[in-house]
Amino acid sequence: MWMIPGQNQSWVSEFILLGFFSDPTTNNILFTVFLLIYLSSVMGNGLIILLICLDSHLHTPMYFFLCILAMLDMGSVTTTMPQMLVHLLAHSQTISFAGCWLQMFVFSALCMIEGTFFVVMAYDRYVAICHPLRYTVILNWGICIWLAAGTCICGFLFSLLHTFFTMSLPYCGPNKVNHYFCEGPSVRSLACMHTHFIEMVDQILNVFVGLTPISLIVASYIRISMAILKIKSTQGRCKAFSTCASHLTMVSLFYGPASYIYLKPKSSYSPEQDKQTALFYNAFTALLNPVVYSLRNKDIKRAFLKVIGHSMAGWI
Repeated sequence: MWMIPGQNQSWVSEFILLGFFSDPTTNNILFTVFLLIYLSSVMGNGLIILLICLDSHLHTPMYFFLCILAMLDMGSVTTTMPQMLVHLLAHSQTISFAGCWLQMFVFSALCMIEGTFFVVMAYDRYVAICHPLRYTVILNWGICIWLAAGTCICGFLFSLLHTFFTMSLPYCGPNKVNHYFCEGPSVRSLACMHTHFIEMVDQILNVFVGLTPISLIVASYIRISMAILKIKSTQGRCKAFSTCASHLTMVSLFYGPASYIYLKPKSSYSPEQDKQTALFYNAFTALLNPVVYSLRNKDIKRAFLKVIGHSMAGWI
């Protein structure tokens, strides 16, 4: 449990993730529920990726970005939930210091990339509605790849800073993290030194990474709204707005809980509420993404029916 580098110092070599409950009966119920949520999230996002890859009609910038969003959701939910499921049934709820470092880095990176990627998707909708005739020229495949690569690089860099600041702190006990995964503020609260400066730097990063994308998304939709209002027919307005509704829904489901956790002041920190909120934007957002995009998208439905038709024909 402890590493001892010197006579007067002891450092934590592993953490204990407290999770939600310690009652075995409750844990068994939660295991079943969370396993179903996890499998549904992976299968739903995996189906979106498969359909986009198989159907050539979906090889457009919008669906290219949607495919990457599905990959990010699969990655973020897989970073946290399998370990939580194991801990619900196992007697040991430990995670090594290196494992905690890696989990924090990967989860933070994927969340930051996804948050930034919503800006890219908002820009895609802006170009499609405000400049429809130049859509394929402005968002050519080279630009799409650069936008995707740029968001990934920024996400991993900011996550590296966040994780480095948190995990470079001295941890000499206790080692019980009041969360179901290695989440930054929960781990940082165990540091055996004053963390005011680190928290201030981390808060600045959170504000920049959080408010900058939100501002860009709002700016995009202001321009989109102005363009939609210029459309004379009611049917045309409804069609234009429907193409943005799914994106706006997922932006709200992602940024609402994330802003509550990472942009609020430390004085209002509540471990139990933060765990529940983190579970929502981690697990349930990944679960709802495929539902929201598939239910409101005729192209996805058509691709799904085509795949089912080919499968049935193959069996016959």
